[in-house]
Amino acid sequence: MPELIKDKYYNYNSLSELAFRLKDVYPSFQADKFVSDVMDDDWDALELKARVRRISINLGKYLPSEYEQAIGVIDNVVASYPDGYNDYSLVYFPDFVEVYGQDERHWDLSISALERYTICSTSEFAVRPFIINNEERMMRQMALWAKHNNEHVRRLASEGCRPQLPWGQALTSFKNDPSPVIGILEQLKADPSLYVRKSVANNLNDISKTHPDLVVKITRDWYGKNEYTDWIVKHGCRTLLKKGNKDVLSVFGFADTDCIIVDGFELGAQSVSIGENMTFYFRIKAKSAVRVRLEYCIHYIKANGRRNRKIFQISETSLEKNQEKKYKKTHSFADLSTRRHNPGIHSITLIVNGAEAGTLDFDLLPAK
Repeated sequence: MPELIKDKYYNYNSLSELAFRLKDVYPSFQADKFVSDVMDDDWDALELKARVRRISINLGKYLPSEYEQAIGVIDNVVASYPDGYNDYSLVYFPDFVEVYGQDERHWDLSISALERYTICSTSEFAVRPFIINNEERMMRQMALWAKHNNEHVRRLASEGCRPQLPWGQALTSFKNDPSPVIGILEQLKADPSLYVRKSVANNLNDISKTHPDLVVKITRDWYGKNEYTDWIVKHGCRTLLKKGNKDVLSVFGFADTDCIIVDGFELGAQSVSIGENMTFYFRIKAKSAVRVRLEYCIHYIKANGRRNRKIFQISETSLEKNQEKKYKKTHSFADLSTRRHNPGIHSITLIVNGAEAGTLDFDLLPAK
């Protein structure tokens, strides 16, 4: 069984190394007690973010009680890592700022610390309470970070204000009105760093879930002017594309369905066991030159008997008039940590340019 992320990042060895680094720059640090208090009786049951919070709370217990002094110790620890070092596991440093540094009198010190610590880890979670508590002031800071010369800080400007950041505190204000976020994304829409562009695209994708018309408008305004921006809007529209949003499909040239002929859609077998692969086939032919986006949808049976629809992309291609292409695809029904399969009648639907082009049923059998 693969090692859990929480055990990979936060274990006795990694905590002992942290304690050693802290004691090296702050000799009175009680390293053994720190590790013992962090890894108490319920440690194994804690999930990833709960472990991070446990570490940061105990940093507050064993570092100097004065916040300014504690930040000074952490700064010295961060400086002990090589230039360019970046590791998610150090996220307990920005989390320490979130827990202990939100007092107004600490604002400047905390914001500058979040900027430094995001370079060696990420402050995308820790910055969110600062946005919630003082949105206008924090978004002015995010706009400054969007101009920073370090890609990790520029990414923070986008990632930190995503309305629905996974594992992060939801920003309800931006879910209701994302306009303050758009100003940040405008600054980063042609960023030279792929790391930053991925964040901008994910932010747009978040916004598309609550304000699809706004993202359609942004797509029309941005697309076709810069290759970096084109990648961002295409990736940022992935949810709308999967939903078959006709306006977005049109922007990317996938509007035509009438000139595409689909036939030969069939399964390799009428049943497949959990853990095995299913094969399916189909052909497409163009009556005239056309761009084609191909997807398929599996209608999974849930444990309660209801169905859950999941879309998978096959490819995007261009066909000349009368050109034909044949496809053979396989789909795995192996159980995953994110998906457990249940026996029963399932369905597969072929989707061409956002439109359904045929559905077939098959029997998913128990694992052999």
